[in-house]
Amino acid sequence: MKDYRGKWLYEPETVLFEVDGAVATVTLNRPDRRNALNGQMLSEMHDAMLEADDRQDVNVIVLQGAGKDFCSGYDLNLAYEGRGEKTELGDFKYREAGKRFDDDCWSMERTQKWSLVMPEIHKPVIAKVHGNCLAGGTDLALACDLVIAADDAKIGFPATRANGTPPAHMWTYHVGPQWAKRMLFTGDKILGGDAVKIGLVLESWPAEKLDEAVNDMARRVGAVDSELLAAHKRVVNMALEQMGADRMQRIAAELDARAHLSTGPRRMRFKSDMKDHGLKEALKNRDEPFGDGFVKFRDD
Repeated sequence: MKDYRGKWLYEPETVLFEVDGAVATVTLNRPDRRNALNGQMLSEMHDAMLEADDRQDVNVIVLQGAGKDFCSGYDLNLAYEGRGEKTELGDFKYREAGKRFDDDCWSMERTQKWSLVMPEIHKPVIAKVHGNCLAGGTDLALACDLVIAADDAKIGFPATRANGTPPAHMWTYHVGPQWAKRMLFTGDKILGGDAVKIGLVLESWPAEKLDEAVNDMARRVGAVDSELLAAHKRVVNMALEQMGADRMQRIAAELDARAHLSTGPRRMRFKSDMKDHGLKEALKNRDEPFGDGFVKFRDD
């Protein structure tokens, strides 16, 4: 982002970065694409996180999305219409994620270097989740230290129905094995207000109060010296590492690559729909058997 003299090395195009008091805010800024993730956005988000972590005037970071959504997931048009789906093996000098198991693993491991920067940096990161937080959006949110959501935020990984398994896996560490399986087996979404009940998010608030709630939390966290915050964050994260969280990310990438090799009917139908009809039709056919696709709780 900036060199040691404070001069911008480049101007980011897909994220916004600002500092107010002790709080840095990193905003995913592709609202016309519902903040769908591509390599440029992930790279710029990664660099913005490092910038905030390096600055002496910042104690806490907020990650949010511009427009109607936090993040709608990975840009599937790129994943399914890029060179990896259209070329024969060997046409390109470099690895193609869609062709071989090891190439797919390699590609996702490189993506993880960007998307999992939040646990690696020393300063706390708060995810402010509104609108859709789907697929790759959950990879980002669940990698943050605290997740605060709007009551009506939609959180889930519908891509597990036909596309793969999350290439970053923090689900079990947030909600335990049964709820992790429940969410991944069905690809169902859960509302922010219900996500609190299972521990997927820390707090939920009416959408109109979300900014105020996150600002208050960031202010409270930011009032603590950064050295102390770093100690608190690192000790908890080291406990997660003792539970295998760091190694699990490598395993998750490899299992997602394995899932991509599936020749099951739903997986093949999605790929053919993308090729012949485009993303909208592919998503419709993938998700239609699941109804409204939401986790429901009993009223009584």
